[in-house]
Amino acid sequence: MPEHASEPVGGFRSTATSTVHSWALWSLVRGEFTDPDGASFVRSFVTSPGAVGVVALNAIAGGADGAGSADVMGYEVVLVRQYRPALHRLTLELPAGMRDVEGEEPLLTAQRELREEVGLEASQWTRLGRHVSAPGISDSRVEIFLARNLHEVGFNRHGPEERHMTIERLALADALAMVTDGRIDDAKTVIGLLLTERLLRTG
Repeated sequence: MPEHASEPVGGFRSTATSTVHSWALWSLVRGEFTDPDGASFVRSFVTSPGAVGVVALNAIAGGADGAGSADVMGYEVVLVRQYRPALHRLTLELPAGMRDVEGEEPLLTAQRELREEVGLEASQWTRLGRHVSAPGISDSRVEIFLARNLHEVGFNRHGPEERHMTIERLALADALAMVTDGRIDDAKTVIGLLLTERLLRTG
């Protein structure tokens, strides 16, 4: 539900909300609002527990090593290519997942998803930020983390999309080029890669 729904925001007020339909982790909600002029209006949107995404980064042999390096050429990133039914195509994305365990901290969810999807654990974690996925239709938020000092473990994928996903290790510079030319267009992945580049360049 919207944060501080009972408090006015920019002159807008949320007066009532009701659930139209719930499924899995999501709910379709009908909300009644008043604008700054006092006029009433109705909007429908989807509530979500949110998700996490992980930029899993490795230093390439002979390249950069450690935090604060300005050399993005010295790194590779671990991505997954998976089928997305809503788009009916394969997308190249960060390892990610829903925050489907009630009360679980986002970092723990990120660590679990990295392990389950790509069979990796990391000894160094940095929170990169959070973004709202589609504010016109949902309150879903994605927390993005940077994972470094990776090592392999077993994985435990769920569902047909994950079982058939492939793991791709790309030079970070190449992944950033794919963001620029549109070959990577998933929002959390674009944002995560750009935030990682900024962190590496600025320390």
